Amino acid sequence: MTTAQGEGDAGLEKLLEFLRDSRGFDFTGYRRTSLGRRIRKRMSDAGVPGYQEYRDLLEADPSEFATLFTTILINVTSFLRDGPAWENLRTQVVPELVADVDPDEEIRVWSAGCSSGEEAYSLAMVFAEALGVAEAIRRVKIYGTDVDEDALRDARSGLYGPKALEPLPEELREKYFEPNGGRFAFRSDLRRRVIFGRHDITRDAPISRLNLLVCRNTLMYFNAEAQARIVDRFHFALRERGVLFLGKAEMLLNDGERFEVVDMAQRFFRRLPGEDGRAFEVSAREPADAADPDRLQAHARVLRDQTLEASPVATITVDGEGLVVQVNQRARELFGLSESDEGQPFRDLEVSYRPVELRSLIEQAMRERRTVRVPGAEWRGETGTRHLDIVVQPLTGPAGTAMATALVFTDVTVTTRLKAELKQAREELETAYEELQSTNEELETTNEELQSSIEELETTNEELQSTNEELETTNEELQSTNEELETINDELRTRSDELDEVREFLEGVMGSIAAAVVVLDSRLRVRSWNTGATELWGLRPDEVRDELFFDLDFGLPTAGLREMVDACLSTGRRTGPQPVQAVNRIGRSITCMVSCSRLSGNPGGVVLLMEREEESAG
Repeated sequence: MTTAQGEGDAGLEKLLEFLRDSRGFDFTGYRRTSLGRRIRKRMSDAGVPGYQEYRDLLEADPSEFATLFTTILINVTSFLRDGPAWENLRTQVVPELVADVDPDEEIRVWSAGCSSGEEAYSLAMVFAEALGVAEAIRRVKIYGTDVDEDALRDARSGLYGPKALEPLPEELREKYFEPNGGRFAFRSDLRRRVIFGRHDITRDAPISRLNLLVCRNTLMYFNAEAQARIVDRFHFALRERGVLFLGKAEMLLNDGERFEVVDMAQRFFRRLPGEDGRAFEVSAREPADAADPDRLQAHARVLRDQTLEASPVATITVDGEGLVVQVNQRARELFGLSESDEGQPFRDLEVSYRPVELRSLIEQAMRERRTVRVPGAEWRGETGTRHLDIVVQPLTGPAGTAMATALVFTDVTVTTRLKAELKQAREELETAYEELQSTNEELETTNEELQSSIEELETTNEELQSTNEELETTNEELQSTNEELETINDELRTRSDELDEVREFLEGVMGSIAAAVVVLDSRLRVRSWNTGATELWGLRPDEVRDELFFDLDFGLPTAGLREMVDACLSTGRRTGPQPVQAVNRIGRSITCMVSCSRLSGNPGGVVLLMEREEESAG
């Protein structure tokens, strides 16, 4: 290998690491020959001579990422591609697969590397022809995944031009597609059973409990090591006797212990049970080998699913298309849902508008990319009236795009009931206190009357009368002092209530600001640290309060801000915004815009405003 080749290989590897670290696309498992050829083609089109220069272009122009990914991810697909293989699937594989599944059991299918969706919709038509459309809608769930967001966007639309439908027989075109302008739309009722989402088969945990896994002409782009990891994940994803359907350029020559050949010519393979006669699964007691990150990731996926399912908090996940992706056991019990509701439009479920209108809140959370909360919503179900705290949480992908929404329903019925009972008890105590005060006043009146009688009886004894008058004088002084103390106590209580209200108002203002806000006193110690600062830097307010700001280590190089703070204190004017390179709480490099303002009414104090600089869409 020449020196120039060595430098070129090193430059390619550094570029791949940059793509992985900056955008989450891991191409390190792809074959270097084809991958390097595709990247060099894009570099040539962009007029860039070397890998380092091309990296500089990517950093300067974020939109170049999308063009590069389109060049690398070769989206070649069509309906019923490779007719003989699909005919075998229709006449042999699918009938056997359906016969092995209980009539009430769901059939799960995964199209990995689905590109613009033709393969996933082809699978939907094959199962609809085998089972009937109504039965397919009831039982079949198809997952279409890819790493190309643009291709997935086309797939979700379900719209195709006349040329794309040419491979389909005329009866299938008329049965499953409807005219839509100058294009054709896949029928909507069957479309709801096809769920599309971004998934990297080299890194992300696989979809589980599959009856059929289709991954055609995708493995051939990866090197042998990456292929082995992917096949491990596919074996884990399939149920026992589940079928793996590969492309004509791919085959499993060294996996005879885990897969048996169904049809080598058409690349159909059936999953065999594990060595002990049971299907392979990730053990909950014996963790996967620490040297095998794929097993660990698969194990983590299983544990996450089990944890969500067993969670006592009701949770529903809705994807970006408004379809229900996941419903855990508690949510099914609380709202009378079932597993068949997964894949259905969320708007068709009663929970979408009762106890509160959630559809608009989902749109708000997705649009504003923030959590929306509804406290104490009243739900009248079969088990009685319950009170629920509802959290609408948008879920974002690696590039920060909104992918789905998690709806979390926390049952606060007991808490609400206790609050009502405490309120009633407080009111009863206040009534008893008022009655006690009234009784006390009556006793004081009676005491005065008795005292008057005593004075009249002791008029003959001047000495005792004088002593009694002195005692009365002292008592009046004490009563006067007591009244003054009560007045002061009332004033202090009013002042305390006002201070509590002001504090709650300020905390609410600080908590509602999305940007990070940090308040420093005259000694430059942290006095306030809002929710935005916690979310950006990962430190809680109690961890930083009264700490010297410039001694903190949280991803922002604070030493570079001292000059800006000193300038603000000396001039009394706002300084900044100043861009600072930093690392946020999840370890990602960001550009943070920092501004400094003097704290009004507190000489020497300042307010720092830190906002993450928004990236252009890639």
